[in-house]
Formats: sequence, C-alpha cells, structure tokens
Amino acid sequence: MRVLVAPDSFGGTLSAGEAAAAIAAGWAREAPDDTVVTRPLSDGGPGLVEVIRATLGGELVPVAARGPRLEPLDASFLLLDGVAYLECATVAGLQLVPEPERDPKVTTTYGLGLLLAAAVEAGARTAVIGLGGSVTNDGGAGLLAALGAGPVGVSGTALPPGGAALRVCEGLAGVPALRGVEIVAATDVDNPLTGIHGASAVYGPQKGASDNDVQILDAALEHWATVLERDLPGCPPGVGLLPGAGAAGGLGVALLALGGRREAGIGLVRRLIGFDTAVADADLVVTGEGSFDYQSLRGKVVAGVASAAAEHGAPCVVLAGRVAVGRQEAAAAHVDETRSLVDHAGLDRAMNDAAEVLSDLAARTARDWSRARPVR
Repeated sequence: MRVLVAPDSFGGTLSAGEAAAAIAAGWAREAPDDTVVTRPLSDGGPGLVEVIRATLGGELVPVAARGPRLEPLDASFLLLDGVAYLECATVAGLQLVPEPERDPKVTTTYGLGLLLAAAVEAGARTAVIGLGGSVTNDGGAGLLAALGAGPVGVSGTALPPGGAALRVCEGLAGVPALRGVEIVAATDVDNPLTGIHGASAVYGPQKGASDNDVQILDAALEHWATVLERDLPGCPPGVGLLPGAGAAGGLGVALLALGGRREAGIGLVRRLIGFDTAVADADLVVTGEGSFDYQSLRGKVVAGVASAAAEHGAPCVVLAGRVAVGRQEAAAAHVDETRSLVDHAGLDRAMNDAAEVLSDLAARTARDWSRARPVR
C-alpha cells in the first residue's frame, strides 16, 4: 500500500513532524512493505514554519524579540523566495505563559511586530503570518506599536500593553512603514472581532479571562476598531466585522486594517507543499491531532486532510490524543475511522509518552488496514 501520513501537531506533546515520524515508524514496524510518505501539516497555528521548511527549505532568520509579557525572547522567521513566514505562537503563544499567570488584559503581540519589522528589513515582499495558539487579546495593538503605530491616549502618550488599555485609546502614534509588503493572515478562524462570536467571548477564557474580563476586552476591541478605521490609511470600513478579524485575540483585525488578506491556513499549507498531489498517489491517508473534537470539523487540519482524501477516493483514518466526535459526525467529515491515544494507553501515558503510544497505535492500525503486512 501507499500510505500518506499527514498529521497536525499534538498540542503540548508532539510537533507535527514528530507525530508524523512516530506514525511512520509504527506503521513500518507492522507493514514494512508499505510505502509511507510523511507530510506534516499546520492550519496556521504552532508548527507552520516547521512544516513549510521541512518540505520547501528556506532560511531561518533569527530575531531578538519579546514575549507576550515583553520578556526578551529569541525568535525567528522563515524566509523563502521573498516570502517571510511568521508564527504568532512563537512570540505570543499560550505555551509562553503558565496557565495560572495568564491575563489577556495585559499580554501583547509586540514581539510579532518585531518579527514583521525584521522581515520587512530583510527584503520580504510578502509576509504570511500564522495566527493560531495566541495567549493575547490586544487586537494587534502590540504589533502596530512595534511598527511605530501603537495606540495612544488623550495626551498622545503610548498606552500600556494589552487589550484592556484600548478602552481609552484616542489615536495612533503614526503610520506603519511596511514598504508595500503584502500581508497574508493564515488562520482557520473566521470569527468577527467582537460580540458573542468574537475574540474575547470565544477565546478569552482559555487565555485566562474571567467573565468580567471578557466584557472589558470586548468593549475595548470594539472601540479599537473604530480608531483603526478612522486613523489608519486604507483600513477597510467595518473591519471588525470581517471574517477572521477576531483571530488570535483580534490580531486579525490589525492585519486586515493594514490591507492584509485572510487565507485558510490548511488550504495555504496544502497548496504550498503540494499536498493534493501526494493524496492523489495514496491508497490510505492517516492524519491526527491532539484532540479530535467539533472544532476540528471547522477548517482545521484533520477536516482538510479528510476532505482531500475523499476527493481522491482514499480512506482516511484519524489518530488523536482524544476523540470527542461521534461516528456519524466523523463519517460526515469523510473520516473512515478514529482511534484515541487515551483509549489505547490511558491519559498519563498518552501525555507523557506520546511518541511511543502514537507509534504503537499506528502499528495496530497498520495491522488492521494494510494489505501488504507480512503474514505471521
């Protein structure tokens, strides 16, 4: 058989590349005559740069950046044929702030602005920014501050970092000098900026926001959108209502206000790495992620992989840390079978020995699915 292995990262345990390697190793152990091709994937969240570099190469450019609490942080972006690939998560990700210490009222995307500024200085013509996995809720105000266009108060002084301060924003410090660089926001999220489906209400709680914080941040971002429309040249009208404006704690609204365009992360990655060509040659597709749940069915990696497999008539199997989607829902998303690391080995081993458990589960899957496995 020709088996295509195309997982996302397993949040907090395995990168997409590590997951792909573990699945391939387990499969080869049980069905060594199969041809296994690995294509680790990302939907624009953590791992975007790793996935693109693993397939296409490019130069990693180091940057002395800042984290979500302005702590010094060594970061980098990928430069390839005039395109810079940046990840929000590398400088403003959930993994950078311990859960008890998260406070989206004050965390900032300033570090991402430093990455973008460095990409402009490096001569990039396009900047593709992955928006997933953020611990921020500042509407991209920190990013604009790093570009010289941060929010200011009534006296013209710079506001403190974070989303809460935007309630008293009176304008911008200047206009970002992007030298005509095209901006692409890579995200699977289509939420607007504010309201019950907005950045603060939907994603704020996982970043540490209380119910009261959500109300504060939502009002602050609504005001921020009016400032962007009024003071940022070229900002489209109604920018806060555009799909994806609420991505990454409202980072999307800043990128759209700068004239950027949104592209579904999984679609962008599929196109860049020639994923559909690999699917067309496969007899079976194996994908996976940390949690296969209802969010997975809304444009994330697993849904995109299963859809591509169905287009080419190949069955699709999902190996996930946990599975919270029923058989009917999975089948409707073109997933033929789901298997869980937690069900296979228990929660502790699934978290602490993820690579080994995933490899074992892949071997068991090969035993059931491979037509070429040795007879014993």
